[in-house]
Amino acid sequence: MKKILITLLLGVFMGLQASALTHQEINQAKVPVIYEENHLLPMGFIHLAFRGGGSLSDKNQLGLAKLFAQVLNEGTKELGAVGFAQLLEQKAISLNVDTSTEDLQITLEFLKEYEDEAITRLKELLKSPNFTQNALEKVKTRMLAQLLQKESDFDYLAKLTLKQELFANTPLANAALGTKESLQKIKLEDLKQQFAKVFELNKLVVVLGGDLKIDQTLKRLDNALNFLPQGKAYEEPYFETSDKKSEKILYKDTEQAFVYFGAPFKIKDLKQDLAKSKVMMFVLGGGFGSRLMEKIRVQEGLAYSVYIRSNFSKVAHFASGYLQTKLSTQAKSVALVKKIIKEFIEKGMTQQELDDAKKFLLGSEPLRNETISSRLNTTYNYFYLGLPLDFNQTLLNQIQKMSLKEINDFIKEHTEINDLTFAIVSNKKKDK
Repeated sequence: MKKILITLLLGVFMGLQASALTHQEINQAKVPVIYEENHLLPMGFIHLAFRGGGSLSDKNQLGLAKLFAQVLNEGTKELGAVGFAQLLEQKAISLNVDTSTEDLQITLEFLKEYEDEAITRLKELLKSPNFTQNALEKVKTRMLAQLLQKESDFDYLAKLTLKQELFANTPLANAALGTKESLQKIKLEDLKQQFAKVFELNKLVVVLGGDLKIDQTLKRLDNALNFLPQGKAYEEPYFETSDKKSEKILYKDTEQAFVYFGAPFKIKDLKQDLAKSKVMMFVLGGGFGSRLMEKIRVQEGLAYSVYIRSNFSKVAHFASGYLQTKLSTQAKSVALVKKIIKEFIEKGMTQQELDDAKKFLLGSEPLRNETISSRLNTTYNYFYLGLPLDFNQTLLNQIQKMSLKEINDFIKEHTEINDLTFAIVSNKKKDK
């Protein structure tokens, strides 16, 4: 019966997975386009990812990528933030600019009848962004206020400290928000230089979805973007994760200990090993019933929540986790995390744990891709990682067929996960 249900779920997922890849020539640049037409609702969205436009490229101007994106959200020079926002709102158009570690992302959402107008607004924004002193100072003030708030955000501080320990002396150690000093130094000329650096067509990936005629939408996008230069393709740097087994404690006025931890997770072939890493991390620390949760929360009562997960990108491969505990049990919790992970790497999982992991993952993965936006997001992630667009089906098949020996051999190979680094926010006066 279980096998029948799993097969049905896999079949449903296959029916949903309809994303495809094409290329559109814009100003002689061959731009990859991931798309899925879906005519259930008269809506569409366009996502533009400019590779290399994220915080990783800030270098000595920390916070520049984030600030640049926020200024782009301040509308055009002619209309300003309020006027441009009103123009969008009149036609229920949403236009948002944001950054990740690697990319600058523009997301445009609209009703089908206003597609042409939405793309026109996008063109207007890129042609004449609100690069004025007033907009710059407004965004600086907002980001400086965010930095001030982060000083008492102990999760943020612990997470940032972990990045600084795992990736010391690399751009991955930097805060995307920058610092007070770095933000204050950014000038209008820096925004103009950032625009020229980021908005190059050979760095662009387009994602389209919804009630669209893809050929027509691409023609409109060509018209909106063909003034941009070709530029050069983005080449991702790769950073090794520290294996020094360090522990860094920040002392703050806190009533709880915020414990973040991480370690290298050296995966050479994602196509072969992504499914195994998914099962491994689910059993070790992926939720209720996991090793970490059962021992640290259920048996010892040391934390309300604890997890560990894998992080795979083109710039780094590592595992990271988190727990929050009482100050008096901080040391015990850290020691227990080390012990549980060590035992798991040495002995692997049980058949029951593997069966339970399969049941959950095979049941939940298709549900996570029910909507067109979630499917396209998954597809884009596989494209980014250099995997086939339909890799989710391969992933599910690999999980379904996985044997206990196969997964335990994999687990025992990855002893580097024992090389744990801890970043902790604690209270020196109360941790006894």
